Amino acid sequence: MKRDVGAHITLTVTEPAELIFSMAVADGADLASERILFSLDGAAVEAEELVDSHGTRLHRVEVGTGELEASYTATVLGRSAEEELIPTDLIRYLRPSRYCESDTLAPTAGAEFTGLGGVDLLDAVSSWVGTRLAYVSGSSLPTDGAVRTLLARQGVCRDYAHLCVALLRARNVPARLVSVYAPGLAPMDFHAVAEAYVDGAWHVVDATTLAPRSSMLRIATGRDASDTAFLTTQRGGVDFHTLEVTAVADELPNDDVTALVRLG
Repeated sequence: MKRDVGAHITLTVTEPAELIFSMAVADGADLASERILFSLDGAAVEAEELVDSHGTRLHRVEVGTGELEASYTATVLGRSAEEELIPTDLIRYLRPSRYCESDTLAPTAGAEFTGLGGVDLLDAVSSWVGTRLAYVSGSSLPTDGAVRTLLARQGVCRDYAHLCVALLRARNVPARLVSVYAPGLAPMDFHAVAEAYVDGAWHVVDATTLAPRSSMLRIATGRDASDTAFLTTQRGGVDFHTLEVTAVADELPNDDVTALVRLG
Protein backbone atom coordinates (compact mmCIF):
# COMPACT_ATOMS: atom_id res chain seq x y z
CA MET A 1 0.00 0.00 0.00
CA LYS A 2 1.34 3.41 -1.00
CA ARG A 3 0.33 6.36 1.17
CA ASP A 4 0.99 10.08 0.68
CA VAL A 5 0.58 12.23 3.77
CA GLY A 6 1.32 15.79 4.77
CA ALA A 7 0.51 18.75 6.98
CA HIS A 8 0.81 22.52 6.65
CA ILE A 9 0.56 24.80 9.69
CA THR A 10 0.61 28.60 9.82
CA LEU A 11 0.79 30.77 12.92
CA THR A 12 1.99 34.12 14.19
CA VAL A 13 4.69 34.14 16.83
CA THR A 14 3.84 37.07 19.11
CA GLU A 15 6.70 36.50 21.59
CA PRO A 16 10.01 34.66 20.99
CA ALA A 17 9.07 31.02 21.35
CA GLU A 18 10.20 27.44 21.65
CA LEU A 19 7.77 25.20 19.74
CA ILE A 20 7.48 21.43 19.48
CA PHE A 21 5.85 19.99 16.34
CA SER A 22 4.61 16.42 16.04
CA MET A 23 3.62 15.83 12.43
CA ALA A 24 6.27 13.48 11.02
CA VAL A 25 5.42 9.79 10.69
CA ALA A 26 7.01 7.72 13.42
CA ASP A 27 10.31 5.90 13.01
CA GLY A 28 10.08 2.54 11.27
CA ALA A 29 7.93 3.65 8.33
CA ASP A 30 9.01 2.49 4.87
CA LEU A 31 9.67 5.99 3.55
CA ALA A 32 10.09 6.53 -0.18
CA SER A 33 10.44 10.29 0.32
CA GLU A 34 10.04 12.86 3.06
CA ARG A 35 10.43 16.61 3.52
CA ILE A 36 9.92 18.86 6.53
CA LEU A 37 10.40 22.63 6.31
CA PHE A 38 10.04 25.53 8.75
CA SER A 39 10.21 29.21 7.80
CA LEU A 40 9.80 32.50 9.64
CA ASP A 41 8.78 35.44 7.45
CA GLY A 42 9.97 33.42 4.46
CA ALA A 43 13.43 32.58 5.84
CA ALA A 44 14.30 28.96 6.58
CA VAL A 45 14.44 27.93 10.25
CA GLU A 46 16.49 25.01 11.56
CA ALA A 47 14.68 22.33 13.56
CA GLU A 48 16.11 19.79 15.99
CA GLU A 49 14.64 16.29 15.71
CA LEU A 50 14.06 14.36 18.94
CA VAL A 51 12.91 10.72 18.94
CA ASP A 52 11.24 9.05 21.92
CA SER A 53 11.04 5.39 22.90
CA HIS A 54 8.00 4.77 20.67
CA GLY A 55 9.64 6.26 17.61
CA THR A 56 7.69 9.51 17.92
CA ARG A 57 9.66 12.17 16.03
CA LEU A 58 9.38 15.63 17.56
CA HIS A 59 10.78 18.72 15.86
CA ARG A 60 11.83 21.59 18.11
CA VAL A 61 12.25 25.10 16.74
CA GLU A 62 13.25 28.32 18.51
CA VAL A 63 12.11 31.48 16.74
CA GLY A 64 11.61 35.17 17.21
CA THR A 65 8.41 37.02 16.35
CA GLY A 66 6.90 36.79 12.88
CA GLU A 67 4.84 34.59 10.57
CA LEU A 68 5.81 30.94 10.95
CA GLU A 69 5.01 28.16 8.48
CA ALA A 70 5.58 24.45 9.06
CA SER A 71 5.24 22.02 6.16
CA TYR A 72 5.60 18.24 6.04
CA THR A 73 5.15 15.71 3.23
CA ALA A 74 5.97 12.01 3.03
CA THR A 75 5.37 9.02 0.79
CA VAL A 76 5.25 5.67 2.57
CA LEU A 77 5.48 2.29 0.84
CA GLY A 78 4.42 -0.95 2.47
CA ARG A 79 4.01 -1.54 6.18
CA SER A 80 5.94 -0.09 9.12
CA ALA A 81 8.38 -2.21 11.06
CA GLU A 82 6.94 -4.11 14.03
CA GLU A 83 7.39 -2.22 17.30
CA GLU A 84 9.51 -3.93 19.94
CA LEU A 85 7.64 -4.33 23.22
CA ILE A 86 8.83 -2.16 26.12
CA PRO A 87 7.90 -4.24 29.22
CA THR A 88 7.34 -1.19 31.42
CA ASP A 89 4.64 -0.02 28.97
CA LEU A 90 2.42 -2.81 30.26
CA ILE A 91 2.55 -1.05 33.63
CA ARG A 92 2.55 2.55 32.42
CA TYR A 93 -0.48 2.12 30.19
CA LEU A 94 -2.59 0.50 32.90
CA ARG A 95 -2.40 3.62 35.08
CA PRO A 96 -4.96 6.43 35.05
CA SER A 97 -3.77 9.57 33.26
CA ARG A 98 -4.92 13.16 32.89
CA TYR A 99 -7.52 12.54 30.16
CA CYS A 100 -8.17 8.84 30.80
CA GLU A 101 -9.59 8.53 34.31
CA SER A 102 -9.77 4.75 34.41
CA ASP A 103 -10.05 4.69 38.20
CA THR A 104 -13.18 6.86 38.13
CA LEU A 105 -14.70 4.76 35.32
CA ALA A 106 -13.86 1.38 36.89
CA PRO A 107 -17.44 0.78 38.19
CA THR A 108 -18.88 1.56 34.74
CA ALA A 109 -16.38 -0.70 33.01
CA GLY A 110 -17.05 -3.49 35.49
CA ALA A 111 -20.80 -3.25 35.03
CA GLU A 112 -20.64 -3.22 31.24
CA PHE A 113 -17.75 -5.58 30.39
CA THR A 114 -17.39 -8.17 33.16
CA GLY A 115 -16.42 -11.58 31.81
CA LEU A 116 -14.98 -10.29 28.54
CA GLY A 117 -11.33 -10.42 27.51
CA GLY A 118 -9.05 -10.27 24.47
CA VAL A 119 -10.61 -9.43 21.15
CA ASP A 120 -14.14 -9.78 22.58
CA LEU A 121 -13.41 -7.00 25.06
CA LEU A 122 -11.96 -4.75 22.35
CA ASP A 123 -15.03 -5.30 20.18
CA ALA A 124 -17.38 -4.63 23.08
CA VAL A 125 -15.65 -1.43 24.22
CA SER A 126 -15.40 -0.06 20.68
CA SER A 127 -19.07 -0.80 19.97
CA TRP A 128 -20.22 0.55 23.34
CA VAL A 129 -18.35 3.84 22.94
CA GLY A 130 -19.39 4.17 19.30
CA THR A 131 -23.07 3.79 20.15
CA ARG A 132 -23.02 5.96 23.29
CA LEU A 133 -21.35 9.00 21.75
CA ALA A 134 -22.29 11.32 18.89
CA TYR A 135 -19.45 12.64 16.74
CA VAL A 136 -19.89 16.43 16.82
CA SER A 137 -17.10 18.67 15.54
CA GLY A 138 -16.17 21.40 18.02
CA SER A 139 -18.28 19.88 20.79
CA SER A 140 -15.48 19.33 23.32
CA LEU A 141 -12.88 21.45 25.08
CA PRO A 142 -9.13 20.74 24.93
CA THR A 143 -9.30 19.97 28.66
CA ASP A 144 -12.10 17.39 28.44
CA GLY A 145 -11.28 13.88 29.62
CA ALA A 146 -13.05 10.54 29.33
CA VAL A 147 -15.46 11.18 32.21
CA ARG A 148 -16.70 14.49 30.85
CA THR A 149 -16.98 12.95 27.38
CA LEU A 150 -19.20 10.16 28.70
CA LEU A 151 -21.40 12.64 30.56
CA ALA A 152 -21.72 14.88 27.49
CA ARG A 153 -22.36 11.87 25.19
CA GLN A 154 -20.54 13.58 22.35
CA GLY A 155 -17.07 14.49 21.17
CA VAL A 156 -14.45 14.17 18.45
CA CYS A 157 -11.88 11.48 17.72
CA ARG A 158 -9.63 12.20 20.70
CA ASP A 159 -12.66 12.00 23.02
CA TYR A 160 -13.69 8.62 21.59
CA ALA A 161 -10.12 7.39 21.98
CA HIS A 162 -9.80 8.68 25.55
CA LEU A 163 -12.99 6.90 26.60
CA CYS A 164 -11.88 3.65 24.96
CA VAL A 165 -8.47 3.86 26.65
CA ALA A 166 -9.97 4.57 30.07
CA LEU A 167 -12.47 1.71 29.88
CA LEU A 168 -9.85 -0.77 28.70
CA ARG A 169 -7.41 0.22 31.44
CA ALA A 170 -10.24 -0.17 33.95
CA ARG A 171 -10.55 -3.80 32.77
CA ASN A 172 -6.79 -4.37 33.23
CA VAL A 173 -5.89 -4.10 29.54
CA PRO A 174 -2.92 -1.81 28.77
CA ALA A 175 -4.14 0.93 26.44
CA ARG A 176 -2.70 4.10 24.97
CA LEU A 177 -3.53 6.92 22.56
CA VAL A 178 -1.97 7.33 19.11
CA SER A 179 -2.15 10.26 16.71
CA VAL A 180 -2.24 9.10 13.08
CA TYR A 181 -2.58 10.06 9.47
CA ALA A 182 -5.79 8.37 8.33
CA PRO A 183 -6.42 7.98 4.58
CA GLY A 184 -10.16 7.91 3.96
CA LEU A 185 -10.99 10.20 6.89
CA ALA A 186 -13.62 12.87 6.18
CA PRO A 187 -13.32 15.69 6.92
CA MET A 188 -9.54 15.29 6.71
CA ASP A 189 -7.53 16.15 9.82
CA PHE A 190 -5.09 14.57 12.22
CA HIS A 191 -6.85 11.56 13.76
CA ALA A 192 -6.62 9.92 17.19
CA VAL A 193 -7.18 6.25 17.98
CA ALA A 194 -6.62 3.90 20.89
CA GLU A 195 -4.22 0.97 20.96
CA ALA A 196 -4.74 -1.98 23.30
CA TYR A 197 -2.29 -4.74 24.19
CA VAL A 198 -3.97 -8.12 23.66
CA ASP A 199 -2.75 -11.45 22.29
CA GLY A 200 0.87 -10.35 22.63
CA ALA A 201 0.70 -7.19 20.49
CA TRP A 202 -0.71 -3.66 20.24
CA HIS A 203 -3.95 -3.44 18.22
CA VAL A 204 -5.99 -0.45 17.02
CA VAL A 205 -9.34 0.45 18.54
CA ASP A 206 -11.24 3.21 16.72
CA ALA A 207 -14.81 3.64 17.92
CA THR A 208 -15.43 6.40 15.35
CA THR A 209 -15.04 3.91 12.42
CA LEU A 210 -14.30 6.95 10.22
CA ALA A 211 -11.32 5.45 8.34
CA PRO A 212 -9.85 2.00 7.66
CA ARG A 213 -7.50 1.12 10.50
CA SER A 214 -5.01 -0.73 8.30
CA SER A 215 -4.41 2.40 6.19
CA MET A 216 -3.41 4.56 9.19
CA LEU A 217 0.14 5.76 9.84
CA ARG A 218 1.47 6.33 13.35
CA ILE A 219 2.68 9.83 14.29
CA ALA A 220 2.88 9.97 18.10
CA THR A 221 2.14 7.53 20.92
CA GLY A 222 1.46 8.24 24.59
CA ARG A 223 -0.77 8.08 27.65
CA ASP A 224 -3.36 10.46 26.20
CA ALA A 225 -3.59 13.68 24.18
CA SER A 226 -1.13 15.43 26.49
CA ASP A 227 1.61 13.24 24.94
CA THR A 228 0.48 13.43 21.31
CA ALA A 229 -0.36 17.07 20.51
CA PHE A 230 0.70 18.18 17.02
CA LEU A 231 1.92 21.52 18.45
CA THR A 232 3.19 22.40 21.91
CA THR A 233 4.32 25.86 22.99
CA GLN A 234 7.14 25.40 25.50
CA ARG A 235 7.59 29.14 25.99
CA GLY A 236 6.63 32.36 24.27
CA GLY A 237 3.37 33.21 22.56
CA VAL A 238 1.68 32.19 19.30
CA ASP A 239 -1.59 32.84 17.50
CA PHE A 240 -2.69 29.77 15.58
CA HIS A 241 -4.10 30.35 12.10
CA THR A 242 -4.47 27.32 9.83
CA LEU A 243 -3.96 23.58 9.70
CA GLU A 244 -4.24 21.53 6.51
CA VAL A 245 -3.77 17.77 6.60
CA THR A 246 -3.64 15.37 3.66
CA ALA A 247 -3.63 11.57 3.74
CA VAL A 248 -4.38 9.41 0.69
CA ALA A 249 -3.72 5.78 -0.19
CA ASP A 250 -3.52 4.08 -3.56
CA GLU A 251 -6.23 1.74 -2.29
CA LEU A 252 -8.49 1.90 0.74
CA PRO A 253 -9.04 -1.53 2.29
CA ASN A 254 -12.29 -2.68 3.81
CA ASP A 255 -12.24 -2.59 7.60
CA ASP A 256 -13.69 -5.60 9.42
CA VAL A 257 -14.43 -4.00 12.79
CA THR A 258 -14.24 -7.40 14.53
CA ALA A 259 -10.69 -8.15 13.29
CA LEU A 260 -7.48 -7.37 15.13
CA VAL A 261 -5.53 -4.70 13.22
CA ARG A 262 -2.05 -3.36 13.92
CA LEU A 263 -0.85 0.10 12.92
CA GLY A 264 1.64 0.31 10.11
